[in-house]
Amino acid sequence: MRVGRIGYINCYPVYGAIDRGLVPLAAELVTGTPSELNDLLAAGELDVSVVSAVEYARQARHYILLPDLAISCDGPVRSVALFSKRPAQELDQATVLLTASSRTSVLLLELLCRDVWQVQPRFAQARAEAADLDDLAGLPHDAVLVIGDPALLLSARHTYAHRYDLGEEWRRWTGLPFVFAVWAARRAAARDAVYGVHEALLASRDWGLRHLDVLAEAASRATGVAVAECRSYFAGLDYALGYKHLAGLTDFFRRLAARGLVPDGSLQFLQVA
Repeated sequence: MRVGRIGYINCYPVYGAIDRGLVPLAAELVTGTPSELNDLLAAGELDVSVVSAVEYARQARHYILLPDLAISCDGPVRSVALFSKRPAQELDQATVLLTASSRTSVLLLELLCRDVWQVQPRFAQARAEAADLDDLAGLPHDAVLVIGDPALLLSARHTYAHRYDLGEEWRRWTGLPFVFAVWAARRAAARDAVYGVHEALLASRDWGLRHLDVLAEAASRATGVAVAECRSYFAGLDYALGYKHLAGLTDFFRRLAARGLVPDGSLQFLQVA
């Protein structure tokens, strides 16, 4: 079995116990950005992975969701943000860079621009990696979408006049939580092995949520973000996938399906005892 993990610290609470050998995982871990993992799972090079929520919607005929496991927020997410030189309502025909490597975040931003801020920016893919924040200054743009650890670092710099937390903007718009990522398995993967991976991930997550202080210290060493900020960041994320999360996820998918961006289908979960 090959199992994907995002390299950002937002996955620490799920993989922390596995990384420390406290929970055994009978699989090889493969680390990548959300978009890299999306592509690897689609190509059959991974059996199970955390993937962008929208990737599940696009590939649902090939995937099955792992229950009770996601990366979501019910308000500010902190690590998915639009940094802008002007108010969002003034971004019509403005240049917005997409350094983010998550397809879910990009589509959420497009929905917010069209339906909430009522603007039509010119989206452009930045050549610089999201981690190369210093390179952004040399690129012509009015705003930039950044996700993951780089978004936490850029927030601390206060170099943009306006910052829009996409999780908070979704909650203000819909009143629902937002699910950024889910864990999915290929339907062709050995089912018994998938069960084992799912159980290990849940056990590791439960350990992680009981040891956020330990994880925050490790996250601070890895990113340079203050320990207190990392602890607060973890506390603001939700790693479950309950009814309220599913309501937010299906609402997001419904809005995308209405625009023809994802197939209109139902969520299908791994059946567990």
